[in-house]
Amino acid sequence: MFALAPRAIAGTEVYIGVSPGIVAQKNAVALAQFHPSRPQTPEDLVLAEAMRGIIRADLLYSRYFEIKEDALAPANLDTGKESLAYWKSLAGHLITGRAKDAGAVWTFTARLYDLSTGLVVMEKFYQGEKRAMRRAAHMFADDVVMRLTGRRGIAHSKLAFANNATGRKEIYMADYDGENLVRLTSDNSINLLPRWSTDATRIYYTTYRWGNPDMFEIDLKAGKIHPFTTFQGLNIPGGFSPDGMTMVMTLSRGDDPSIYTLNVVTKALKKLLQGFGVSSSPTWSPDGTQVAFVSDRSGNPQLYVLEMATGKTRKLTRFNWCDSPSWSPSGEWIVFAGRETTKEKFNIFATDLTGSQIRRLTSQAGDNEDPSWSPDGRFVAFTSTRNGRREIFIMDGDGSAPHPLVEMKGNSFTPNWSP
Repeated sequence: MFALAPRAIAGTEVYIGVSPGIVAQKNAVALAQFHPSRPQTPEDLVLAEAMRGIIRADLLYSRYFEIKEDALAPANLDTGKESLAYWKSLAGHLITGRAKDAGAVWTFTARLYDLSTGLVVMEKFYQGEKRAMRRAAHMFADDVVMRLTGRRGIAHSKLAFANNATGRKEIYMADYDGENLVRLTSDNSINLLPRWSTDATRIYYTTYRWGNPDMFEIDLKAGKIHPFTTFQGLNIPGGFSPDGMTMVMTLSRGDDPSIYTLNVVTKALKKLLQGFGVSSSPTWSPDGTQVAFVSDRSGNPQLYVLEMATGKTRKLTRFNWCDSPSWSPSGEWIVFAGRETTKEKFNIFATDLTGSQIRRLTSQAGDNEDPSWSPDGRFVAFTSTRNGRREIFIMDGDGSAPHPLVEMKGNSFTPNWSP
């Protein structure tokens, strides 16, 4: 998991490590040309090249690997001794693949070789419809990451967010690399703040579809949308406990907004905070023992942490304004949007659990808000107005390498990264 290391010097072959100031050498992985399965057709060749391109991009994005390639290498003809010996001089592992486009259905087989032994250490077979092609390539890339690093990959992950390109705010979903953009709602209303279930099969969001800010549920497998909570006033999802059974959320119920837990099966509610003030934007710690939230109980909105066992809270910030915290998967950091003074725009910051270490991740690039950690804790999605309109950006966890997620019309809001 990422722990806010300083930026690496440009041009060096390193990736951000697990603790501040530590970098590590990238693994050298050879990527052969992928081939059509025999007998081959032009469509098979296109499919093979497409699968290779997706896997290559995924492995490069992970920052874990240095990719070795050679279009004229003998390994592109077979994986005999000569081929493996050639690649062994360049890398520790080799990836090969074969693909077949049968029209309605495609097949894809990929192998990972350990070049120190010449043995196949992983072989995967995939089959599906055209729309599932990218997912299969992402899954294989994540399998390679897990096999060679012992860490979770994020190529399978998606982001949900709101966008107003239609003139109304609707909920959209895209792959982590911005591909496969899909509009999920057509409510012709204001839809915001999507949050994923722990198994990434459902998305919960706030909608004014019926006039009140209710919470609706999108069942991605069934392709259905239905109301989830319709209490009077605000119904805003915050996130789920590690077991997926309890949602932390913001409810107002005719009073000041406050933090509640909701049993997703029984719909039993429990108010977590007592006293005055507006409290919102809860995010659960990875171990389920704490909840971070924003409250104006001491004046302007600040970041707090609630101990679930004792009910005690502690204040982490002393900013002019704080909003939208997101707890890192490692549990070590909370990223949030904030403004240190009234004279500056909103930026993204990260704090440790004591509030003694607060690090600025964005600066002098418009308003930057709504941060959300990637499932491996190495990247942060957020919104930014640096290009004149509000777009979804992704940056490394130290604030480096920011780039737009997807090119689309309108303004985008409140991204949330899937588990």
